Amino acid sequence: MGLSLIQNIALIILAGLVPVDKYGMTFGLRWPAITGLFAGIIVGDMPTALFIGGTLQLMSLGVASIGGSSVPEYGVGVVIAVAVAATTGGGVEAGLAIGIPVAMLMVQFDVIAKIAQSVIVRRAQDLANKKRFSTMYHTLLCGPCLMFLTAAVPVALALLVGGDVVNTVLKAMPAWFTGGLTIASKMLPVVGVALLLNFMPTGKYFAAIMLGFFLTAYLNVSMLGVAIAGVMVCLVFYGFKNSQSNNSNINMGGLEDE
Repeated sequence: MGLSLIQNIALIILAGLVPVDKYGMTFGLRWPAITGLFAGIIVGDMPTALFIGGTLQLMSLGVASIGGSSVPEYGVGVVIAVAVAATTGGGVEAGLAIGIPVAMLMVQFDVIAKIAQSVIVRRAQDLANKKRFSTMYHTLLCGPCLMFLTAAVPVALALLVGGDVVNTVLKAMPAWFTGGLTIASKMLPVVGVALLLNFMPTGKYFAAIMLGFFLTAYLNVSMLGVAIAGVMVCLVFYGFKNSQSNNSNINMGGLEDE
């Protein structure tokens, strides 16, 4: 049984809100499990939606858009997967077969949107310099609208014409175009981390940074393992600092008694 026009529109809006939430509202829609919950309410098949949302939530663990990097938008993939699973009768497998390519396609759309955002920001800066603040405000609103379209457009295509067209679009893109977007998506995390390190006390905790680099580069430790090692270093460090502070207080107390 196919979805109604209202259900399709609701799913398109839900998918469009995923990147907007990711970069702005932060209500939780960027998490596949939460997106699956709302998609299940729309299509009326909550068990399938939660199963798909949980599956893609596991796939997204450890995948983060750090420093402006572009990653697969699994929340958008959930919307497509739930719609396909609820309408085709193919179950979870059929839904994931189409939802995952849509999530991968979102990487290319996200890079294009971020390049366009730089134009919007420069225009807003010029308007601010000219004290045209009302126009600047409306110009900045183009950013969320653009991010909304990056998800709404591929989801609308997938819902209306099917996942085969999405795969065809991916294959039809010229190699120089997809290659350039891939290089840009790989450069963005490096730039983001470099910017982040400028605001962190890297000189004071340089040993911890080198420890993380050693674990990943030479021991092939996963990000979860590095995070656990970081927590252990923090616990030891703050435990040592607290011990020093307590000893200092005891010594001061002993001098006052004398």
